[in-house]
Amino acid sequence: MKAACALLAAAQFGSAWAESAGPRLAPSYSPASIVNSASSLTGGFAPNTIVSLYGSGLAFITKAISADEIRSGILPTVLTGTGVSVLVNRLPAHILFVSPGQVNLIVPSTLAPGPAELYLTLDGRAGPVIPVRLETASPALYLQATGMAVATRADGSLVNRESPARAGDWVILYATGLGETTPRMKYGEVAREPARLALADQFRVLVSGVAVPAESIGYAGIAPGFGGLYQINLLLDGNASGDVEIRLDAGGVLSPEGVRIPVQIR
Repeated sequence: MKAACALLAAAQFGSAWAESAGPRLAPSYSPASIVNSASSLTGGFAPNTIVSLYGSGLAFITKAISADEIRSGILPTVLTGTGVSVLVNRLPAHILFVSPGQVNLIVPSTLAPGPAELYLTLDGRAGPVIPVRLETASPALYLQATGMAVATRADGSLVNRESPARAGDWVILYATGLGETTPRMKYGEVAREPARLALADQFRVLVSGVAVPAESIGYAGIAPGFGGLYQINLLLDGNASGDVEIRLDAGGVLSPEGVRIPVQIR
């Protein structure tokens, strides 16, 4: 699990404190500069999705969330000393990382699908109000630097080309944008225990274009210990081999194509 956590922390949170250089600009961004943090694609975002907002003048410093900012299991809406907040339909989003050019946040889990507005404030100065669309689901798998999906074995070791998964093994995949869970995630809550997808009967995993049997999905839901992060426990087919494509289907919404994990025959 340590390897996956390190990769996900890098993808979601960025680096630690570092002073920014250059003039302090007013926040500037556009509807095209907000993306799903896993796929880097624009479009609709489900509540409880981790997204990245890119632009300029978004913050004066660079800072990632720290453990002491998570109080009573609730994520912060402003990282200490940054003065950066993001509101979605006037509800403060929970912030994971800020820098002058990028802010990572979680779309509030309590919002409902439909049209919404988002804007960032820096020390009280507001950037432009931009339209976003909230969807029931917006699935995307997290990727390694190689482009392969972030996947681990049951023992927490990372699946990669140097250490591929084996056919017939269980692997754990990590995603965002899978939508509501049962029980529903509370506003800003770090998941303390598993919570399965509310629409589990409409969730499928496609391996090389073929939906796996329901019994091959041991769990699909929130990843305990995180906010906005989901995990899928998947049993690989005993005949799988090569770089197999993995796609998630959440209520008819598919994750991006071309995401793969390496598998070898036993």
